[in-house]
Amino acid sequence: MSQFPFLPSKGVMAQRIRDFDWASTPLGDVKDWPAELKAAAGFLIDSRFPGAIVWGSSLTTIYNDAFLPILGEKQNTLGQSFADIWTEAWPQIQPLLAKAFSGEAVFIENFPLVIRRSDRPEQAYFTFCYSPLRMADGTIGGMMDTVVETTETVKVHAERALLGEELSHRLKNTISMVQAISRQTLKSVAEREAVEAFDKRLSALGTAHDLLTKQSWSKASMKSIMASTLSSISDRSRIDLNGCDVELGPRAVLSLSMLLHELATNAEKYGSLSTDRGRVRVNCNVEGDCLVMVWEEYNGPPVAAPSRRGFGSRIIDMGLGGKVASDFRPTGLVVRIEASLSEIAAV
Repeated sequence: MSQFPFLPSKGVMAQRIRDFDWASTPLGDVKDWPAELKAAAGFLIDSRFPGAIVWGSSLTTIYNDAFLPILGEKQNTLGQSFADIWTEAWPQIQPLLAKAFSGEAVFIENFPLVIRRSDRPEQAYFTFCYSPLRMADGTIGGMMDTVVETTETVKVHAERALLGEELSHRLKNTISMVQAISRQTLKSVAEREAVEAFDKRLSALGTAHDLLTKQSWSKASMKSIMASTLSSISDRSRIDLNGCDVELGPRAVLSLSMLLHELATNAEKYGSLSTDRGRVRVNCNVEGDCLVMVWEEYNGPPVAAPSRRGFGSRIIDMGLGGKVASDFRPTGLVVRIEASLSEIAAV
């Protein structure tokens, strides 16, 4: 114990370091270790986070208890070169290690490596930081490798993405089937405009679902929702978006998609987008805990409130769950929509 006052008294690796013949390595006898290496080793062994010290030009390696699972069957490699321990992945690791030894810390998330820590190679992923370990005079003595394996997390995300793609594919098929059924069922209906409106609303709903699937059904930005929903407009360049960089939860994404579809469709049929000079301006602002979106049509024909309120009007009136005010001005329709930020961000 007298040679190792810098080590904790307990722990698997603390004992292995005490028992190890360091004189047979480039580090030499422990009594000759620099104070900086002893301090780093003590910090490392005390830590419960997986880590290793790689010291000197020989890359001599010291690691702690938490690092053992990462090594697998390589747990008896104490005092060996880091290059020899990970020889199978050395071409990918060496450039990163060189940066740390030049004084530049390296942080990488979910780094893919094919490693061999059993009787066969395996694909693994790691999030790690290679940090320079400096001597008192500022020179680099070695590096600290703090690392966590993320293989299972990466696999889960990949499986979830695959499942999402499959769900999206099936949803598209379902929407297509509903559209086909509606066309056949309603083919004798004289009011074709209503049938076409139903078909387009289904398409708008499908577009929103596609966007959410790409985001793993978590959140999506208003800008991306608007870009996707308004892409079906015949002249998208006549719609100006300002702000609108707020993230929405899944329920609000679906609501906004249907809302925008109705506003844009009405603008093309009766409003500013029904004329050559007409335009639409969409402004989004955050006021306190409230999102304010204003849909403003201008340079179009005079508009008036509809004599009857159909399904599309009801969708607009629902807004995003907050206040909705529609103003049928002589210069064009203006719709002001307010919603609580906490509500629209909810899953």
